[in-house]
Amino acid sequence: MEISLFFDPVSRLIIPDDKHFLSNSIDIYREDSDFPDLEGVKVALIGVNEDRGAINNEGCSDAPDEIRKYLYRLFSGGWNCPIADLGNIKKGHDLKDTYFALTNTMETLLRKGILPLIIGGSQDLTFAMYKAYEAMSQIINITTIDSTFDIGEEETQINARSYLSKIILTKPNFLFNYSNIGYQTYYVNQNAISLMRKLYFDTVRLGVAQSALEETEPLIRNADMVTFDISAIRMSDAPGNLNATPNGFYGEEACQMARYAGFSDKLSSIGFFETNPRYDQRGQTTHLTAQMVWYFIDGFASRNNEFPGKIVDDFFKYHVAVKEHEQPIIFYKSKKSDRWWMEVNCPENIREKYERHYIVPCSFADYQISCVDEVPDRWWQVYQKMM
Repeated sequence: MEISLFFDPVSRLIIPDDKHFLSNSIDIYREDSDFPDLEGVKVALIGVNEDRGAINNEGCSDAPDEIRKYLYRLFSGGWNCPIADLGNIKKGHDLKDTYFALTNTMETLLRKGILPLIIGGSQDLTFAMYKAYEAMSQIINITTIDSTFDIGEEETQINARSYLSKIILTKPNFLFNYSNIGYQTYYVNQNAISLMRKLYFDTVRLGVAQSALEETEPLIRNADMVTFDISAIRMSDAPGNLNATPNGFYGEEACQMARYAGFSDKLSSIGFFETNPRYDQRGQTTHLTAQMVWYFIDGFASRNNEFPGKIVDDFFKYHVAVKEHEQPIIFYKSKKSDRWWMEVNCPENIREKYERHYIVPCSFADYQISCVDEVPDRWWQVYQKMM
């Protein structure tokens, strides 16, 4: 299917007439131009004018063009990174029609090796993003930056508070791991926390994440898909969201995590959701979202094509013997970026199935833990899922 049929062009009124701005470096689907040629494109910007799945945040469908107003007026980071803006996906007759358009668009882009970068709309669009990987039978990891888990009730329809349960219950299932960064305990049912533990999913409380933000980097680097719920950012920094609260990440922390995502060679799609211009103050939230997008692109343009299984000579390899553990834990440290990975024991009969998952991003702290005869929690969680 020709994906251009799903899109409306970007209004020329929001495109600045200045060759120095970022807009001049992007192939934009304008009202007076043809749909972008995707040949050679690395990142495709997609707006989604959809909020029928929003919970207490109707109006987030207005976000794409408002975010572009600020994004287009930023300066390029001097990147060698071809970017196309495909415009806004047309709002379907039914919410499922919008999901269908986004899923098909993403699948087409992913098969071409193009990273979809989605702005606007509500967090339930994460489900449509997941369906694109399902269509390709690709087992993936999802990381969300969110103040809640969005599990919802099994019998409820898909919305911004229930999409995760729909992903978990989909058969056949292609979700290997889910990570939540920034949940706030008083907004999360204790049963939900117990469920996350039983499923061996990664969850990081807001305070823990803020105390050592660099420890969130391996979780983000391990993801194929990352989504940001803007309500995870504190109200003082991002007031343009009806679910915003006094606590949350600071704007600069959100930008740092967006750059972590861009720099990850494994990550192949990202979404920035729940920005609501109707309740914003002087464009503060849309401006911050635009800066998060900028930092993501900055990270993407700096990728090193690093993965321990590809070019062994680019890594230091460490074998750490741990008491009461039959085999040593193997760690890899990049000579380029100083980032760490560890290898989890994977039986030969399933090694091909989990080839993208048994070498796990980690931190120097995980290596230090193993050096004192302890197996890192991150190692155990992956091991349990493969068994």
